Amino acid sequence: MTIRRVVFNQKGGVGKSTIAVNLAAVAAKRGRRVLLIDLDPQGNASHYLQGEDAAAGPTVADLFQQMLNISLFAKEPQDFVRDTRIEGLSLLASHPELSELMVKLEARYKMFKLKEALDALDGRFDEIWIDTPPALNFYTRSALIAADRCLIPFDCDAFSRHALYNLKTSADEIRADHNPALYIEGIVVNQFQPRASLPARMVEELKSEGLPVLASPLSASVKIRESHEAACPMVYFDPRHKLSREFEALYQELAGN
Repeated sequence: MTIRRVVFNQKGGVGKSTIAVNLAAVAAKRGRRVLLIDLDPQGNASHYLQGEDAAAGPTVADLFQQMLNISLFAKEPQDFVRDTRIEGLSLLASHPELSELMVKLEARYKMFKLKEALDALDGRFDEIWIDTPPALNFYTRSALIAADRCLIPFDCDAFSRHALYNLKTSADEIRADHNPALYIEGIVVNQFQPRASLPARMVEELKSEGLPVLASPLSASVKIRESHEAACPMVYFDPRHKLSREFEALYQELAGN
């Protein structure tokens, strides 16, 4: 059975796309058949994987557009998936048109259509990773309904901590109302600075509250920006870098859950 993970946080700038792309890349590196779905109209994950080529070819916007215009000649979800330069890693790319489509999709209550599309892809992939916009909107709700596991990036500041409780409530509501299989797999501590007192104290407080903080934090590094610019996941851009090893450790922790 395909594992479906959504990377979710309503706060921007917490590393959702970076985490989704690199963990998907680690999975592919280990021989898994992996699909990354980019539901953010900004398309950061798509650009991270394909650079300027992200705009070429079919996109997830085309898939949603088809959901609005049902036809006897409709394409299968697989027809919108494209290969990337990384063996074993496929992409359902984003497109700015997602923003315009959202109102129409909401009006016609198409929130369960992504789940139906992923059901049709079941068996083709070992893992599906879904990157979401920094908002609790149609696309994020669709992803939470379609997924069975949720990862929440946390960047160790007061605003992120305050948002964390709202995120948990949102996920709990989706589980109660639409998707009983959904659970929060863990909180990913991102841009962690172990020598700074505030991040360490904040992480310990979250753990003491019983929140599922994962044991493999991700460090802050300028190198990650270089990998963004090169359109190459960190784990391939510089495999020996500390942050690459941390992504490997985080994936291994998740694989053991």
